[in-house]
Amino acid sequence: MRVSVVLCTHTLDRYHDLLDAAESVREQTYDDVELVLVSDGSEAVTRQFERDFADSEDVVITELDENSGLLEARNHGAEVANGDVVAFIDDDAIADPEWVDQLVESYEQQDAVAVGGKMVPEWVAGKPDFLPEEFYWLVGVTHRGFGPGGEPNTAGEVRNTNGSNLSFLREVFIELNGFDTAIGGRKGDANLQGGETELCARLQQECGKGVWYNPNAVVSHKVFEYRMNICWLLDRAFWQGYSKRAMETFVEDSTGEESAFLRQLLMTYLPQRLWILLTGPSREKAAQLVMVIVLTGIVGIGYIYGMIKYYSF
Repeated sequence: MRVSVVLCTHTLDRYHDLLDAAESVREQTYDDVELVLVSDGSEAVTRQFERDFADSEDVVITELDENSGLLEARNHGAEVANGDVVAFIDDDAIADPEWVDQLVESYEQQDAVAVGGKMVPEWVAGKPDFLPEEFYWLVGVTHRGFGPGGEPNTAGEVRNTNGSNLSFLREVFIELNGFDTAIGGRKGDANLQGGETELCARLQQECGKGVWYNPNAVVSHKVFEYRMNICWLLDRAFWQGYSKRAMETFVEDSTGEESAFLRQLLMTYLPQRLWILLTGPSREKAAQLVMVIVLTGIVGIGYIYGMIKYYSF
């Protein structure tokens, strides 16, 4: 089984991080791996790819004529890929050496059509004391409460994993027409997010299967300093809530996992945090409890705003 890993970028601003990602893919313990580098409308990026990788037999270099966005770049990478499986990783991530091995193992043992894994944080600017694990999803990391039964260390079927640790049988991905490129640009709505959610919801509807989650298929996500800014987190929480409501209007029953997580958050995690704070007060515990409440509220406000804009009562 050959695996093509698609890695996209549109700028040289973080090219050194992309090189880290590319190197992690090329150092996989699994033998049959192809790296597909996609330049999203940047001649400068294409030229740099050619300087660094033109002589590499395991690397395919391709480009889009103009900057079309991540979803279109991923679709293009999948189209030119030669693998039986197409996997996606972002330019600010680093794959564990056994990442592809674990993905392939899941395909072979679980008869899966899509496989994803766990995202772990690489705190570039240090781990923040105030950010609760329940909201690690805001910074692209697997959060407390994710996974089958809300257990992030348990393998099983889920709707989708993070887009930087997600793979599909290539023929299935092509049959589904890949990511909906209107997500993030639908009706001029640049704040709309959720390309992975929409695609994997369609996967469930058309194939009767979700994504097989393998927590041993690990990718590290670099969490840069700007992602620790309170205003950035609040803004992201708002638009994530908004996007969840929008997804419900595009794909029926696409947000069941979020609803289950919200119940778990309110009925289990929040009371647990309150009890822990009362029995052993600390500034860190207090800050995280406050952030759970605030971020939950902001996501809710974003959801309500989405109901107003994408209403279907």
